[in-house]
Amino acid sequence: SYPRTMGVGDRLGLAGPGHLRVFQKYDALPVLAQQSIRELNLTGRTYKDVLDAATFAVFREDFTRGFGADGDHLKTRDDVAYALGLGFTMITLDCSDYINNQAADLSDEEALAKAGDNDELEARYLNRTFQVEGIQLAFTKGELARIRLIYDRAIAFATSMYKEFFQEKRADFELSIDETITPTTPLQHFYVANELALRGVRPATVAPRFCGEFQKGVDYVGDLAQFEEEFSVHCAIARHFGYKISVHSGSDKFSVFPIIGRHSRQEFHVKTAGTNWLEAMSIVAKKDPALYREIHAFALASFEEAKKYYHVTTDLTRIPPISDLSDEELPELFKQNDARQLIHITYGLILMAQGEKGFLFRDRLYKLWKKEHKAYADALYAHIARHMDALGVQDR
Repeated sequence: SYPRTMGVGDRLGLAGPGHLRVFQKYDALPVLAQQSIRELNLTGRTYKDVLDAATFAVFREDFTRGFGADGDHLKTRDDVAYALGLGFTMITLDCSDYINNQAADLSDEEALAKAGDNDELEARYLNRTFQVEGIQLAFTKGELARIRLIYDRAIAFATSMYKEFFQEKRADFELSIDETITPTTPLQHFYVANELALRGVRPATVAPRFCGEFQKGVDYVGDLAQFEEEFSVHCAIARHFGYKISVHSGSDKFSVFPIIGRHSRQEFHVKTAGTNWLEAMSIVAKKDPALYREIHAFALASFEEAKKYYHVTTDLTRIPPISDLSDEELPELFKQNDARQLIHITYGLILMAQGEKGFLFRDRLYKLWKKEHKAYADALYAHIARHMDALGVQDR
């Protein structure tokens, strides 16, 4: 697989022209058709719709470099079979249902009591040091017990899915262990990678949960020095086992992009999706302020409902009252984190909202976006190009 790839999830089926211009210029390859089942449900689309939109854009723009399609955050056998049956080239297996988050808080004694002895694993990991690119990793008995409790079921699930679907190299296999409450420590990452390797599982990419917060549509929240220190070890482990690091919720993480580009040695997968939707909504604020005002009010009223799906720390009181803003000031909302997250996480409710005569907003939005297709393509190109520049991706 290509050293640098970026997932550019397109929830509307309209982002292809803007995205493909980016990948004509930069030395990275696009995963154009990238959606989760959650996104499909929230937008009323199917994987066939997503793949059709991406494929048609590639044909229309005469893009000949190749592209990927990612069945993102899939949790079940049926969903994986569905995406692979349509020809998706990558599956992101979300193991969060099999990760025991509670075990992270157990003391050594509690963990040892719950996990019990495992002579084979203790012989494999205890009383020795593992060397990864000069970094030394060593397990204590309590830490090993805790890691087993957190990850062993996820390892078993990933192994069974890999053996059923990926052994014949039908598609790239991404292991996602990022939907957890606590960050994945380098020691935990090493254990998961090593256990998978011993079982013959060869992921193309692995997505750990990094320290700090990768919230939707805004920059990284956390300690940059700690992130850099840990990310460099995660990258070393990935190289040691022969896969790339994958960064989820990668939209707008400009402060950590240079670190990602540097420590991955320009071998990475970064996923974006929400930012492409936000660029589309900023076009609405610029071109049809009255429609944007309606949607903004609807989003405020729907925010609590939308929060069930996403972890955000949005403070609605920090968003200026829209009645105080002139039409010319509306696009400035997209530079304010709380307003960005408000519009980001309500996308499904906005697109699917029904009135007495059908959709409240969807038809008007699509009509506007199709009319303003050049403005949307230009905005997307500029915005995703900023991501590439910050990641240190060179021109082709």
